[in-house]
Parts: sequence; structure tokens; C-alpha cells
Amino acid sequence: MRAFILVIDGFGIGAMPDCKKYNDFGANTLKNVRYAYDLNLPYMADMGLYNIDGTYNDDRMPIGAYARLEELSKGKDTTVGHWEMAGVITTEPLPTFPQGFPKEFVSKLEKEIGSKVLCNKPYSGTEVIKDYGEEHLKTGHPILYTSADSVLQIAVHMDKYSIEELYEMCEKARKLCTGKFGVGRVIARPFAGQYPFVRTAERKDYSLDPTGRTLLEEVKDAGLQSVAVGKIEYIFNGKGITRSIHTENNLDGLEKTIEIAKEKFDGLVFVNLVDTDMKFGHRRDVFGYAQALEEIDKKVGELVELLEPDDVLYITGDHGCDPTHKAHTDHTREYTPLLVYGCDVVPTNLGTIKGFDVVADTILEQLDIRSAPKSVWEKITR
Repeated sequence: MRAFILVIDGFGIGAMPDCKKYNDFGANTLKNVRYAYDLNLPYMADMGLYNIDGTYNDDRMPIGAYARLEELSKGKDTTVGHWEMAGVITTEPLPTFPQGFPKEFVSKLEKEIGSKVLCNKPYSGTEVIKDYGEEHLKTGHPILYTSADSVLQIAVHMDKYSIEELYEMCEKARKLCTGKFGVGRVIARPFAGQYPFVRTAERKDYSLDPTGRTLLEEVKDAGLQSVAVGKIEYIFNGKGITRSIHTENNLDGLEKTIEIAKEKFDGLVFVNLVDTDMKFGHRRDVFGYAQALEEIDKKVGELVELLEPDDVLYITGDHGCDPTHKAHTDHTREYTPLLVYGCDVVPTNLGTIKGFDVVADTILEQLDIRSAPKSVWEKITR
């Protein structure tokens, strides 16, 4: 018996009621991508994607259960979204630094790493190395930047610093990031080559521990496998994971998930598909976003064929990242979809559910670990 969670990073389906607080009025990732592109998602559509509240009232008869999820946590970032779907709600938003990090913090960081830093502003990761990469090569000063997320990122060129030196800087930064500076993630961002430079694959995240007990820990403690694919290990700081598989991109992550599905074991497979967010959502590339969704949908079709009779597939998002939104290039505060498919899953419209944690509670019951208050397992199974 297995539960597969596919998180399509940045996959929103409409602005939440509190969207104005986040400057996200009018955001609707799925709707706006579909308006701009002749989107073809046959497998997710069959599972009920276009039957979800607030989408398109599709006439087809779904083959899965489906719902619209309203986030309870404060914020709209990767960390709090994943933590919530794993059962941990964040009542206080993680700190962000839209003006860059305060001088008092930067001074401490520079002292710890033994160097001045460049930039110290919110920035796109690809643009920051274009704008500061050459100065970094001349001075040797690491590039410090952030984003709309609760993150601190350090970028260095591999000709200036070894990967071990970069990781050591980030470990020192992580120790400083506590209290009012307690960002969700410190991220090592190595890059290489000549202008305009390219980021390399040795990215590494240093995360906060989740603030409560997660689905992954419950699964592991029950003696089951808890497999993390993509950046899941980083988001949960390794807690509750029995095996972690890193990926290069969405296609790599999907293909590795398909290979995992061929194995025989009981437990959880938790997958993050980041390209929709990182490569296309933030860069406001609507066509790239659409093509990434179609790639995911095609591989979902392959994965479904490998599911055992008692396996269940859960497809959802962690927040929105509307590639057509003009107010900013950050995440968008949106509802997310939930699609649930398996041999024993009855086609069911679950309406709008408050809390991504319905995913964790339902899986706890599916895997016979324990009953949980928000579980919809009995509603969606024969």
C-alpha cells in the first residue's frame, strides 16, 4: 500500500479571499495559462481538474476525487505550503526581507564568512549572476540575495570558491538565521562559465526543522518507507525521510518516480516538481509553464499504469505562481487543486476544503497508521 504525492510547485487555481494582503488580486495560475495557451491535460482533466470549484464546470464525468484547497498557513511560499500538506500549519509567517537584510545581520554574516558581500537585494537567481557575476569574479565577494520567499541565498563562481567553501558559508549563515532572521531556507547557489554565466547543479538548501510532527515522520515511525523526490528533503530538513532522491528537473523527477513505482514496498513517495515555479512562474513565462504542465500530465499517465490496486495518487500544489500576474514576479496567494486517484477511489466532488493538511490526514488513514480529523478517506473510497 503506497501513497504518491505529486506537488506541482506554484500550481494555483484562483486567488484566495485574503489575496489583496499579498498584492495578488486577480491571480489564477491555471485559468490564465489556459487562456493564453491551448492547454491539453487529458489525465488530470479526467481525474477532475476542471470539475473543481471555481474552475470550468467541465461536463465530463471524473474518474477521481477532487477538491479546492484553501491554505490556512500565513504566507505563500514553498516551505509553509509543503509543511501544511504534511500536517503542520504555520500561524506566524516566516520572515522576508523585501529591502534586503538589515545592516546588523549583514555585518555579522561578513564577519563569519571573512568577506564583504555584494547585492543584498531581492533578485531573480539567473539575473543576479548576470548583474553581479563579473564584479564577484574581480573582488571575490560572495553574492548575497533573497526573494519574496523566506530565503537567504549565496551565489559564488566555482572558479573563485570550491563547493565545500560555499556550503561552509551557508552553514554559517544558517546558524545566524534565528529569531527575527529565521528564514525558512538558506540556499547555496553555485554558478560557472563566462558571462552571462550558468547555475550549476550543486545547489543545496539548509532549512528550518518543521515546527511540528509531520506526515513523513508518522510514516517512518510506523515502519514504512518515506521516500523524498526532488527538493522534499531540503524542505523538511531531512526529518522523517528514509530515502532521498535528488533530481535535475521535472522530467528527471517524474522518470525517477516512475522507476520507484516499479518497486515493491509500502509507504509514502513525496515528489516536488519545481520547474513550473522556478523556471516559468517567476520568470512569467506562460508558454513554458503550459508546456511543463503538459509534460507532467503525460508522465502522470505513465505513472497511473504502474499503480498497484491499493496505491493512491494525490496531485496538488503548494501555492500559486501565476505567470501572467503583472503586480510582481513572486508567488501568488491562491487556492490549490487536489486530485485523488486509485482503484478504490470513488469519483467525488469534495468542494472547497480549508487546509492543505487534509492531504496528510487522508494518507494517515489510507496507510492504516491512525485516524485523523480532516481525513476524507471514508468519503472517497468504496
